[in-house]
Amino acid sequence: MSKSNKKAKNHRTNEITKGIFTVLENEPSKSFNYKQIAAKIDITDAQDRNTLIKRLNELKEKKRIQEIDRGQYQVVENTKTYHEGTVDVTGKGNAYIVVEGMDDDIFIPANKLNKAFHKDKVEVYIYPRKKSKKLEGEIVNILERYKTTFVGVVDMQKTFAFVRPSDFRMYTDIFVSKDKLGDAKDGEKVLVEITDWPDNVDSPFGKVTEVLGIPGEHDTEIHSILAEYGLPYSFPAEVQNFADGLDTSIKEEEIAKRKDVRDVLTFTIDPKDAKDFDDALSFQKLENGNYEIGIHIADVSHYLEKDTILDNEAYERATSVYLVDRVVPMLPEVLSNNACSLRPNEEKYTFSAIFELDDNAILKNQWFGRTIINSNERFAYEEAQHIIETGKGYIPQDISIRDAAYTVSDDVVKATLTMNRLSKVMRDKRMDNGALSFDKVEVRFNLDENSEPIGVYFKESKDANKLIEEFMLLANRKVAQFIGKQKPKKTFIYRVHDDPDPDKLMTLNGIVAKFGHKLDFKDKKSISTSLNQLLQDVKGKKEQNMVDTLTIRSMSKAIYTIDNIGHYGLAFDYYTHFTSPIRRYPDIMVHRLLQHYLDGGSTAKEEEFQKKCKHSSDMEYLASSAERDSIKYMQIKFMQDHKNEEFRGVISGVTEWGLYVEIIDNKCEGMIRIRDIKGDYYIFDEKQYAIIGERTKKKYQLGDEITVMVRNTDLIKRHLDFALIPD
Repeated sequence: MSKSNKKAKNHRTNEITKGIFTVLENEPSKSFNYKQIAAKIDITDAQDRNTLIKRLNELKEKKRIQEIDRGQYQVVENTKTYHEGTVDVTGKGNAYIVVEGMDDDIFIPANKLNKAFHKDKVEVYIYPRKKSKKLEGEIVNILERYKTTFVGVVDMQKTFAFVRPSDFRMYTDIFVSKDKLGDAKDGEKVLVEITDWPDNVDSPFGKVTEVLGIPGEHDTEIHSILAEYGLPYSFPAEVQNFADGLDTSIKEEEIAKRKDVRDVLTFTIDPKDAKDFDDALSFQKLENGNYEIGIHIADVSHYLEKDTILDNEAYERATSVYLVDRVVPMLPEVLSNNACSLRPNEEKYTFSAIFELDDNAILKNQWFGRTIINSNERFAYEEAQHIIETGKGYIPQDISIRDAAYTVSDDVVKATLTMNRLSKVMRDKRMDNGALSFDKVEVRFNLDENSEPIGVYFKESKDANKLIEEFMLLANRKVAQFIGKQKPKKTFIYRVHDDPDPDKLMTLNGIVAKFGHKLDFKDKKSISTSLNQLLQDVKGKKEQNMVDTLTIRSMSKAIYTIDNIGHYGLAFDYYTHFTSPIRRYPDIMVHRLLQHYLDGGSTAKEEEFQKKCKHSSDMEYLASSAERDSIKYMQIKFMQDHKNEEFRGVISGVTEWGLYVEIIDNKCEGMIRIRDIKGDYYIFDEKQYAIIGERTKKKYQLGDEITVMVRNTDLIKRHLDFALIPD
């Protein structure tokens, strides 16, 4: 063999060796056979495959890797292994550490938490693993506290107090000395900040920073939900004063800088109780037979100047929060409900995406820029839906948002019907391209003047909702595409949605198979097609809400980022958020960047905007968690008045401690504890998503329909307990 050939062979052997370690070290808890390793490092020819097999044997003999089963290789674990990860505390006080890149979470018993709390970033030591046992370890260092303030109830002693946190994951009370209590009284709900946790002391020390009120009272509980997530419920005085001092008048010199579309037919379609209207549609038929449709968005960035205290406050909030009985806005009312709200018959500054579409909804031309509009009409979804369904402009009094019935012009009727038809064509194209159609049932409450729930209803998405949705999607997609395709590359904010996790999809498939459904894993298109078929097949069935929820959970989470990977759920290669700057800070950033690039500006700093994207995604998650908690709170409040009533429900979750049951009629979810089920000793069967009686073999399985009665309602802990009524 020549020297050069030998050198090439040695180089290739080294590459293969490096590849082996890359595969095994990236997933140290998993084992791989030679075929799996070959596939991961792109080995296809026989010679390289033989070299791979030979190196695996050599490395095993040298004890650099281990063969844990015949032909199954794994990296050799060090006697001491340290990793960084995030704490996930369970209801029992134990925890798991989630480490990025590791398939298995690390179990931490309660006595090895070493003062770490839920979601803290920590360093963890992993004990040497015995064969087939789960990873276990202990926390050795807290790298970053997720939060230091907690909501709890004051338990007053003679000279001090304990605050007992409401969060079931918070496993310790907080000691508060009398001089750190402020005005808090025994039994009140408060916000407490941990200031220290000395060694050899059982409880951390803290101080009360805010008194929230009496537990169980409505405002106390709503403010507690916001406080738990660090979300505000009012604006600081200096921010409010700054906003009130803004000049929001329309000026001729500013109009001169904008495209004037005040004479074009324009209207808004929003929920009937909406106060801020941040998007409007304009419509006109062109001489060539095509349609010019404008998507006009409130120009918040005109009023919200960068680096002011108002801009800083909006950025910190990042989003409006929609609780069950109120909205906590991102912007003060002077902007959100007045200057930036596209109210009818008022001149408003807007940022617009204007499209020319032919009769088949094919895009012929597009234009982006700042405009001024004057909306002709304001419609509720119900009114627009009535026009779509009847083809007429008469709006009867029972659905009118005005004081009486009224009739809209023929031009508005034609515009609504035409845009509805075009929106359906666009929607069909999206579905054909693999978009997912989530029409999950949304629970809403009828509230009286005291915010007490007097009824439950479900929000439906009809043609009028979908009309608005399609044109907003068009604007978001085309703005992202317009910037995303520019050369050289420009820093921009994208709304991305990664492909679903295959393991989660397999789990979903196992669950829905029990209802006679099946997913097709042949390729990406067949997965999305079969997911849509699944969502369509369960519509109106008792398992719909459960299947919808489980399907959403199998998806990746949509986030903001400067790194575009497309949007799986919408089947778009480019997507952003351009259409809601009153309630989303990323949309404001998109407006600013778009105008900067329209003006010929150079690319923005990547690091700055990636940091802002991360913050916006995090705040969106907190807001949605608070929204879910407020719905749960209102469901429990609603069910308080329905004790001793029987309800049919569907088993929506099965755990080792009980069954989660969703009532079919109102979607309220509660728990039946295993220990409360009489007549047998029930054991949790994880594979069957069921609990099974040890003696009778009676099985309660995910998706089963059962009868329940409200056993207990706890507004403070936001917990609903059911009792099982035997069939």
